Amino acid sequence: MDAKKIQTLDETICKASKKIKVLNALAWPAGAEEKFLAEWRKGNPQLPEVKITPPDVADNIKVLETVMLKCDQSDPIEHFLGETAGSYADAGRMLSAVGTPDFTNYSAKIYGRPDMVYKYQGMSAVDAAKYFLTITDNLLGNQNIHLAELNITANELADWLKSEVDEFFEHDTVEVIIDPNISSKALAGATRIRVRGSAVFSQLDKDQLLFHEAFIHTATQLNGKKQTNLLSLGLGAPRTTRTQEGLAVIAELISNSIDITRLRRVALRVIAVKMALDGADFIELFKYFLEAGQPEVESVRSAQRIFRGGATKGGVVFTKDAVYLQGLLEVNTFFQLAIRDNRPDLVKNLFAGRLTMADAIVLAPHFQSGWLVPPVYVPKWAADLSRLAATMAYSAFTTQINLEKVHLNRFIEVEKELKSGMYLINS
Repeated sequence: MDAKKIQTLDETICKASKKIKVLNALAWPAGAEEKFLAEWRKGNPQLPEVKITPPDVADNIKVLETVMLKCDQSDPIEHFLGETAGSYADAGRMLSAVGTPDFTNYSAKIYGRPDMVYKYQGMSAVDAAKYFLTITDNLLGNQNIHLAELNITANELADWLKSEVDEFFEHDTVEVIIDPNISSKALAGATRIRVRGSAVFSQLDKDQLLFHEAFIHTATQLNGKKQTNLLSLGLGAPRTTRTQEGLAVIAELISNSIDITRLRRVALRVIAVKMALDGADFIELFKYFLEAGQPEVESVRSAQRIFRGGATKGGVVFTKDAVYLQGLLEVNTFFQLAIRDNRPDLVKNLFAGRLTMADAIVLAPHFQSGWLVPPVYVPKWAADLSRLAATMAYSAFTTQINLEKVHLNRFIEVEKELKSGMYLINS
């Protein structure tokens, strides 16, 4: 390992990537959604006209390209640095191509497409989304399912969230602020979590944002910033998004902080990204979310997310919202395999910075040697690997059960067969 070379490349990436901030660069101007809704309510909907000025990052891209050329791909650390530099370079090219087909091409390269079929599974995120929507469609009208009540203001949520993060991040200070302009309900960085000022939250929202934003996104970035031998682990390169969001959604599931509304929201966005890629415009996506049961404000914000940097007439799309479901499927599988193959260390590695699942494997020897340090902040559900192993082992087994072959009345039949002594013969 050439420590001096690695340090130079690492520091260069950190400096060159500073101007390449994807979500900040693609944010819609204040009032755009309100203007659309005002016309919609008059019965005269108009495609939003949003002008985004691309940041000037040409010099940054050149520096990052130079880093890529200098990296020895046979060395795990330099390979990681080369991949990170390439990710930021592609993000810079994407931002430079706002509103054009190249924007979508780079977005798909970074985040993937929702219709990408997994080679060994024969399914895509779109298939998973359709499955979740079918199941939850059937449950929505069930009188035994009570949807969470939205009765918590942004200020109330921020105050509660601040007390929780202060307790968890005992060695660091994390701010919680109100931001009226973000499209998500909350966005987390290493030292600041932003809460959308116009949003109203439920009790489940509180838990979901805590486990998703604070205990994953903020935690992994803070842990990465403590990696003094590899500062790039604290950056949050675009290439790590799928793993990060998958880890965050699985955190919601394991902590029981996700509900039908949230699961549907994730699935609906996957379908909407595919619709936009196929040519659907902003109004069509807005109507799709509206007809799926989302309120007007949430529907316009959901559609807006997919057209950040794109063209509201359709075809030019920001594909990031597909990664939540893709990442969930991949991280869940990664956890199961790590447990099956007796590699629980790989689970812990994912929390030590902003890594991909491949990074966690490739960099494992450097975690074992102590050159990379273990994470300081790990949520309880992941810190106890014995409990997580039990959950994953059970999950891996249940996926082998073919539900299409059974029905509820089968439980009545089984009981009769057990009483008659015929169960072992006929089942």
